[in-house]
Parts: sequence; structure tokens; C-alpha cells
Amino acid sequence: MTQSIRKVVFPVAGLGTRFLPATKASPKEMLPVVDKPLIQYAVEEALDAGMKQLIFITSVSKRSIADHFDKNAELEAELEQRGKKALLETVQKIVPDNVSCIYIRQPEPLGLGHAVLCAKPVVGDESFAVILPDDLINGGEKGCLKQLIGVNEQQGFGVLAVEKVVKEETNQYGIIGSNPLFDRVSKISDIVEKPAPEDAPSNLAVVGRYVLPGKIFHFLENTPRGAGDEIQLTDAIATLLQSDSMLAYEFKGKRYDCGSKLGYLQATVEYALEHEELSDGFKRYLQTLCPTLS
Repeated sequence: MTQSIRKVVFPVAGLGTRFLPATKASPKEMLPVVDKPLIQYAVEEALDAGMKQLIFITSVSKRSIADHFDKNAELEAELEQRGKKALLETVQKIVPDNVSCIYIRQPEPLGLGHAVLCAKPVVGDESFAVILPDDLINGGEKGCLKQLIGVNEQQGFGVLAVEKVVKEETNQYGIIGSNPLFDRVSKISDIVEKPAPEDAPSNLAVVGRYVLPGKIFHFLENTPRGAGDEIQLTDAIATLLQSDSMLAYEFKGKRYDCGSKLGYLQATVEYALEHEELSDGFKRYLQTLCPTLS
């Protein structure tokens, strides 16, 4: 995996049932955190990591995602006519001209592994990245995917982002067993999808960032349905480990599980507190609710 990684896959075909009725007609990836939808944060992280092809695995109900990253001539003309140059620049620069967006429909909801497999015609045998927009990660000066790309470039292996979770929550994640190599990096020895706490090989959970070799597609094509009667990416990686080394990286930053209502609300509050236009006013408002807030 020594070639430059320039392709990233966004699996965004899910129904978002945990956010109904808000997601009845609008994708959960379009839910705003302050003033940008979740999917835009994911795309910005990918662009920061040097990605040049953005591959969205969508479904029939996700047209608004493509619309968001497409040019809106009518809106731009209106903003220009009204002299709103800052807003015009904002909507024009969502995706740079040298970056392409590709949309592939997942024909049926067969799980994350199947969604990633849908990208094979575009990715081919190249190494590539995967971002799950539900996991909003504030990596500070260096985004999570950029951190993973750095490890991949140094070590030459696929890399999964991981973080420690409480033992009682291992049944909500893919969990790895690993052997530490050096600071934040370990070699994966085992990976299990949503194990019961007593069966988990550790409390290191895989979160929504992956750097994978193109050969993962071969294993995905031959992976039977697993947990949830779906084709699991975790199961394909487990098979890949029998012949190839993979690394785990404990990323620097804070993850918000925006696939849950609580995580989404936490992200909204904390991103608002960091927003350069809103932070002072929003903090004053929160202090009226909680006077001890510093």
C-alpha cells in the first residue's frame, strides 16, 4: 500500500431510522451541525487529507446529497445580484474544481461491507479510504483521515481508526485484538463484529475511518452475511488478516456519534461553542441555563 491514496468512499445509503421523522424525506447525512450538514464535515476532512475522488454510495432517497455538492446556478446568481460575496464564495468552494464527485447507488441495504463493495468499479485495485459521516471527528489541526494516511505512508499497511470504549459497549462496535508497536499504533491480530463484553478481544473499537487495500474487494465478494444478516466490512477485514498485516491507530481528537440523537446534540453544542461568529452569544445563552458554565 505504498501508492498515494486519492479515493475515498462515503457509505451514505442508510435509512437513518433513529432520526425519524426528521429523516423521512431528508437524509441523516444532511442534518446540520450548526451551519453545515454532517456530510460536508466528512468531505472537508477528506479534502484536507488530499482526496481527489469522492465516491458516494447512495440510495434512491439521497438525491439531496448530490444536489448539495453540485453547482446551483440560480442560487449563485441571486447571491451575486444581492452583493453577498462571502456567501457566494462559501457555496462555490464546497468542493474544489480539481476534485470529482461520483455517485453509485447501492441496490439494496445489505450492510456496510456491501456498500463498500459497490465502489469497486471506480476504485479498482487501488488502496482507498472510507469515511462514515455518522462519526463526526474533530481532530483539531490534523483531521483523523489525514492522521491515518500519515501512518499508512510511513508503514505501508492498511490502517483502521480506533478508540477505547467501556467494556459494556463492545457489542456496539467492531472490536480489535492487537499488539502495540509504538505510540498510538498497534498491529491488529483479530477483529470481531459487535462481540459481547465477555467475548471481546479488547476494548479498542473501530470507528468510522479506514484506509484499505484494493484486495479487500475480493474478500467482500466472498463474505457471507453476518451480524444483522448483513455483509460486514469487519468480517472481510478478519479474513484479510490471515494473509495481510493491518494496523490500528488511536487517533487524536474527539469523536461524536452523530448516528445517535445524544451524540448529535453534543456535537451541535460543542461545535457552536467553537464557531467564530456564534461562540460568545451561544455561551452567554448557555450560562443563563447553567450559571456555573465557565
